[in-house]
Amino acid sequence: QVQLVESGGGLVQAGGSLRLSCAASGRTLSWGSMGWFRQAPGKEREFVAAIGWSTGRTNNADSVQGRFTISRDNAKNTVYLQMNSLKAEDTAVYYCAAKVLGAIVAVTGVDYWGQGTQVTVSS
Repeated sequence: QVQLVESGGGLVQAGGSLRLSCAASGRTLSWGSMGWFRQAPGKEREFVAAIGWSTGRTNNADSVQGRFTISRDNAKNTVYLQMNSLKAEDTAVYYCAAKVLGAIVAVTGVDYWGQGTQVTVSS
């Protein structure tokens, strides 16, 4: 059974940094891609960033470009999201996502989700 377990969320002041981690288990084959989404109260879940598991090619939402960096460790089956220069509007529950084949570009098509980790940025 595939599991995605996130960690690293918390409370941080505006301008600060956090690093999220997502460890995948239960699958021996490589992923197509893994990524991060977020959902703020009263809003829809939105794409943040994704990375091709074999290519390392990344794709970021415009709202986080230049501030967030996604990376992966294939040996540990783990994906990371380094978040710098955090803003109050980054406050949300952040979800790890995995797709067996192909690139993650939207909520639809994601095969597996983590349980989410809260990120709160105080202004």
